[in-house]
Amino acid sequence: MDTQRLIALIVFTFSGLMLWEAWNKHNRPPVPPQAVAQTQSANPLQSGIADKSATTVPGTSTVPNATIPASAASASAVPATAAAQAATKSVMVKTDLFTVDVDTRGGDLRTVTLLKHAAHADAKRAFTLMQDKAGSYFVTQSGLLGQGLPNHTAMWSTSSDQFELGTNDTLDVTFTNNDAVGITVAKTYTFKRGSYLVNVRYDIKNESGTPVSANAYFQFLRDSNPPEGEHTGSNPFTGVVTFTGPAVYTDLKKYQKVSFSEIDDNKQNIVKEASDGWIAMVQHYFVSAWLPPAGLKREFFTQKVSSKLYSAGVIVPISAINAGATGGISMPLYIGPQEQENLKKLAPGFDLVVDYGWLTVLASPMFLVLSYINNIVGNWGWTIVLFTILLKLVFFPLNQKAGKSIAHMKTMAPKVEAMKARYGDDKLKMNQAMMELYKTEKVNPLGGCLPIVIQIPFFIALYWVLLGAVELRDAPWIGWITDLSTPDPFYVLPIIMGASMFIQTKMNPAPPDPVQAKVMLILPLVFSVMFFFFPAGLVLYWTMQNILGIAQQWYINKTFSAEKIKSGAKK
Repeated sequence: MDTQRLIALIVFTFSGLMLWEAWNKHNRPPVPPQAVAQTQSANPLQSGIADKSATTVPGTSTVPNATIPASAASASAVPATAAAQAATKSVMVKTDLFTVDVDTRGGDLRTVTLLKHAAHADAKRAFTLMQDKAGSYFVTQSGLLGQGLPNHTAMWSTSSDQFELGTNDTLDVTFTNNDAVGITVAKTYTFKRGSYLVNVRYDIKNESGTPVSANAYFQFLRDSNPPEGEHTGSNPFTGVVTFTGPAVYTDLKKYQKVSFSEIDDNKQNIVKEASDGWIAMVQHYFVSAWLPPAGLKREFFTQKVSSKLYSAGVIVPISAINAGATGGISMPLYIGPQEQENLKKLAPGFDLVVDYGWLTVLASPMFLVLSYINNIVGNWGWTIVLFTILLKLVFFPLNQKAGKSIAHMKTMAPKVEAMKARYGDDKLKMNQAMMELYKTEKVNPLGGCLPIVIQIPFFIALYWVLLGAVELRDAPWIGWITDLSTPDPFYVLPIIMGASMFIQTKMNPAPPDPVQAKVMLILPLVFSVMFFFFPAGLVLYWTMQNILGIAQQWYINKTFSAEKIKSGAKK
């Protein structure tokens, strides 16, 4: 395979990848009306509690030594009535990072808006990560398992309809329940200034006269629809473009993603019982996770609740509470962006939710270098520019070798044209003459390709770093580029990228095959149009690669020509 064919193969492979992603994103079929209707009608209280004689966590397996009251079982088996809906109310909580809507039924988080992150298509509106909405259903639930204890179907009361952090550093929002005779349960959410970590605590005061045994469960309930502005699709390099679904981490099996299709087919193979690890619901840029304390026994579960509705969570035991005593349990809950440095501090392996697939070994160090540069320059756009220059310097020896090979091939163009005129359509003689020419000129036809092939994994790894880093979301560069994670609104960068790619093509020797030559000239236009839909940060990186490549090839061509003239003069 000659140089031009190998280059064409690489370019076509990568362009095919990009086109496939763009097609998936812009041609994804809409959610069928019946599916939306099913999601809308699916009561979040429907979580699989059907057998009143057995203890089940909503959406999970049987838990021994605990019971669920019959009232809870029946409430879970049917949609809530209008009267029941009217009896509930929303409690609004506001901190420096969140606005949260807590429902008095279950004391569950029904809406969570992240104030420091803009909505996908509206920079003036804050991003809503969780919401009780048809087609984008994602809520957080928790409850207790034990005779008479409140689960996520119970009604709770609180002292106010609104809570605000204000100038305080912490905010406690407490809900109480007295359904069980002689037992008072308090469910408290603790919010901290500047932290996406929320503590969920159950305090059980036992005045019933007998010991109380209980378990607690903490779960996410969401539909399988892609999050707003996102899509999913297959990719030949990393498997998944943007993953949405549950993820489990344990020391035994490390990081495990669970697709909704695996849950449908009952093929999820997660660690179910452990004394370490966490469970999360992952989506592009953001993650929500239950992070049980180290050493606490836990049972993880993932399950289909109804059509397009899934649950994922953890069950933990509560120490027996004697008569006249108070006991309980605390569970950290993270709801926020996938900021890798912060995630590392919260739990082992938590930063793995930023998933680079098989290229993690290259991508993770790249992100560390990018973060270091950004801490100095304070602008992610210029960080990408400087990192691209750094990457180009690292690979300069390889690129110089490839460039010299290309320059040498270009000086052979007149001889190649003469051979084409001499042998016409006789491809066998033409190939033999070309091989003899390569031998005479001491040129390796693959010399310009092998260095490029070596660099491809690094370039793809950087591509996924820039695609997955939440730090680039809402990050401005200059002028009209106000968000590096979204496409250039005026298509300036894609046009510059296409022009630079065209110049690079003209600097390389033309392929002997006229069809290949035309294709190589058309590719810059194809890439320009395709890059209209790519994040500006990725287009900036690609454009810088082209510009630096042009400068390097110009220098090599000039140097090589001077060397050839000097060598000819000596002869």
